[in-house]
Formats: sequence, C-alpha cells, structure tokens
Amino acid sequence: MTEPGDNDIPTYGPTALATPANFVTAFRILATPVFVLLVATRDPAWITFGVGFIIGMSDFADGWLARRQGATRSGAFLDPLADKVLALGGMFALVANGQFHWAPVGLIAVREFTISAYRSYAGRKGITVPATRIAKWKTFVQLWAIGFAVIPPIARSAHWVATATLWLALVLTLQSGGAYLLAARKVSRAQLHGDL
Repeated sequence: MTEPGDNDIPTYGPTALATPANFVTAFRILATPVFVLLVATRDPAWITFGVGFIIGMSDFADGWLARRQGATRSGAFLDPLADKVLALGGMFALVANGQFHWAPVGLIAVREFTISAYRSYAGRKGITVPATRIAKWKTFVQLWAIGFAVIPPIARSAHWVATATLWLALVLTLQSGGAYLLAARKVSRAQLHGDL
C-alpha cells in the first residue's frame, strides 16, 4: 500500500536552491553561533540545551521536507555541512571552557575536514558515495556528547557520561571515515573498470 503522494512528481528538481528544506538547513547554520556562544560563555543550563536541541531536531524537519518535496544537490551539500558546523562548534566551545579534552575533539575535527575535502575531490571526479548508517549514528552521538555536557544535573554530578559519549563519538567517527574511504575506493575502481 502506498502512502499519499508516493507517486507525485517532486515539487523541486535536483538543481533547486530556494527550497523549504534548504531554508530549514540555513536556519540550523545561522542559529549555531548562538548555541556555541551559550556553551562557551555560560555554565551548563537548560536554556543552552534547549537551543541546541531545537537546532539539532530541525535536521529531521529538513530531511522530511526533502523526502516529500524532492532532494536537491544543494541540500545534499548543505545538510552535512550544517551537522558539522553544529557538532564541531559545540565541541570546540566545550574544549574552550574546559569541559572536553582537546585530543578527541581534535581527532574528530581532523577526520571531518579530511573526509569533507576528499568528498569534494571525489565529487569533482564523478564519484559519489551515499552516507552510511554508521555515519548518521556518529553525528547523533557527537551531538549527544555535547548535549550531556550542557544538561545541568549531568554536567555537575555525572560529567563522565558526556566524556564517555565523546569517546564513543570518536570511535564511530574514525570508523565511519575508514568505511567511507573504502566505499569510495570501490566505487572508483568500479567506474574505472566500467570505462575500460
């Protein structure tokens, strides 16, 4: 049984830029500095968690809109960018105020920048690799590491929860990066043999 609208033509084509999904994604990017400033300059507070939660949950909204109205190339670029800006901005702010150690955050940042640069390079060569389930999980865990660090009861009495979640995020981040590079290599080889 099909859902209403399953056979509808998408509202927006792949080259569209001004779409509702992209407006939601732009909101996430523009609102992130507010969250980062709250993390960096205030003690853990529910207002900080609330702002971060709203920004993070808007990811589901733009995904839902994109699935209903049509995915776009600009959305495929902006959506993961918004996730990285939020996650890295929050983690750097927590390093700055002494809640997170720089080592796991630095390794996560190196992985994110490296994979983003490689994805851009591969894209110019026509190699596209879809996001894996583990990549989505690593973003989810990264954001909850930040969330746990700004929830007042956890930050005061059980900060080890945020720290443990951060280290789990590091493991998933490195693992998903390796999986992406292997998948991209397989796609590249398949395309190379297909061109021969």
